[in-house]
Amino acid sequence: MPLSRAEIATPSAERLINRLCKHWAHKLEVEQSDQQGKISFATGTCLMLAEPDKLVVAIETLEEEHLDELEGVVERHLIRMAGDEELAIVWEN
Repeated sequence: MPLSRAEIATPSAERLINRLCKHWAHKLEVEQSDQQGKISFATGTCLMLAEPDKLVVAIETLEEEHLDELEGVVERHLIRMAGDEELAIVWEN
């Protein structure tokens, strides 16, 4: 399975996970705990983990062609949810 990962420096990882999970919960399957979130898209899964001073995001898809698409969707939403906080997101796959 194709996998992509990003470690994003941020003091507000838990808040970002909470906001993203709430945002997508009305139309996607979402699982959330205090420091983790899982969002199931039709083409793959996004796992998020809050660590001290960073947010770890992993995207797994069934098909390679969907990896770039999901990276873009998750990245755009993270940036929007971060508000004034500037995030540097570099995907590694």
